[in-house]
Amino acid sequence: MSDSWEHDPKLLRQRIRSRQWNCPTAGLCEGFVQANLVIVPEAHANDFHLFCQRNPQPCPLLEMTAAGDPILRRTAASADLRTDLPAYRVFEKGQCIAEAPDLESIWRDDLVAFLLGCSHTFDAILHRAGFRLPHHEQHKTPCVFTTNRPCKSAGIFAGPLVVSARAIPRHRVEEACALTARYPLAHGAPVHFGDASQELGVTDLTRSEYGGTPMELDAGDVPVFWACGVTPQAVALAAKIPFMITHKPGHMFVSDLALDEIADVGHA
Repeated sequence: MSDSWEHDPKLLRQRIRSRQWNCPTAGLCEGFVQANLVIVPEAHANDFHLFCQRNPQPCPLLEMTAAGDPILRRTAASADLRTDLPAYRVFEKGQCIAEAPDLESIWRDDLVAFLLGCSHTFDAILHRAGFRLPHHEQHKTPCVFTTNRPCKSAGIFAGPLVVSARAIPRHRVEEACALTARYPLAHGAPVHFGDASQELGVTDLTRSEYGGTPMELDAGDVPVFWACGVTPQAVALAAKIPFMITHKPGHMFVSDLALDEIADVGHA
């Protein structure tokens, strides 16, 4: 049914808030924008905002909250970032110290939240175009790798680019690039395709990180790599960020924004 929780972001968030869904959000609410979450203390918020500006492909900024306010205004009016994601991660001094089902007991008045674009958004676009995306169809996290390519640093935020990868038929790579380029707020065009051992330092496509689905290449397929919103989590580890909260990889915030609202008409 078109009004079921799998298709309606508000109903899905209600289900998440009541802890009836704690799984990855891939393949849910197709046609709506999904987002990565990063929360930092106000003392570091300006630096992270600058980090997003300097690294727009892995960190395309959709919304930033006021300090201490977990309620959204633009991407999903009245949604609560303390409860409306399926799972969270807490980082302290370069370590992931906990995973949590909500943030109600650890929310603070000095916390600033950032919602960043997500590849789950463009997966819906590729899926509609007939690309085979097993992780999307099975509600799983895509294949993810930490690269050897450094991000542009900002204050305390410095670390490697993370990418997500998909197996794309060689004859359709240009099409996949063009389709995703229209959505810079969902990471835009790929950063690389084909052998990534030199460009990205990715040598083993079977060793997906962050719980991602292993890469499956059929005859004629090419690995295609997009910038990934898990990048801030790699930064938290590499730079030993004092305190950061994120989503658990794959467990995204599902917004009320429709795909058409973030399309870049200049790429049409």
